[in-house]
Amino acid sequence: MSTQTALDDGTLFARARQGDAEALTCLVDRHKDALVNYLTRISGCRDRAEDAAQDTFLKLIEGSRNYVEQGQWRPYLYRIATNLVRSQQRREHRWRVLRPKFIAGNGTRAEAPQEAAVERRELGSVLAQCLQELPLKYRLPVVLRDIEDWSYAEIAESLDCKPGTVKSRIFRGREMLRQLVAPHWNGALS
Repeated sequence: MSTQTALDDGTLFARARQGDAEALTCLVDRHKDALVNYLTRISGCRDRAEDAAQDTFLKLIEGSRNYVEQGQWRPYLYRIATNLVRSQQRREHRWRVLRPKFIAGNGTRAEAPQEAAVERRELGSVLAQCLQELPLKYRLPVVLRDIEDWSYAEIAESLDCKPGTVKSRIFRGREMLRQLVAPHWNGALS
């Protein structure tokens, strides 16, 4: 067992920035499972989450010169991951909007997107499905608070907003989730 495993994240990251591969490995091993679980919950796809987690650690190292240690390393890591998911969703949205125009412009008939049906079938539970329907700005804080058990301050730091905004978004997100789950809970699900 390495002596580095006893070090805090900020110290390990400082060592990793100086080229210590063992420190970087220790950080990745320490946080990869929780990060992949978080990304799976907000993206709805384990494979996509694993790819995003890899990209997150790459971005972390690429942008390491911008990090100033203030005891907020984990929220910094999750902010990078969250921003990657947001960027991916924006790209996917643009493609969904533009795709029918490109296909129609070629004189062929636009096919109905099958990706949503595949994702719905892959989800393991009704709650997970409903969680995916929440807008990202509500889903992120709900997942971080209710599933990852982060404090309001950590969530605020990670999402770069005020704690009051976090509390408001969590409240609204929970209410939206309750409304989405209600029809299934009342037996509407066959």
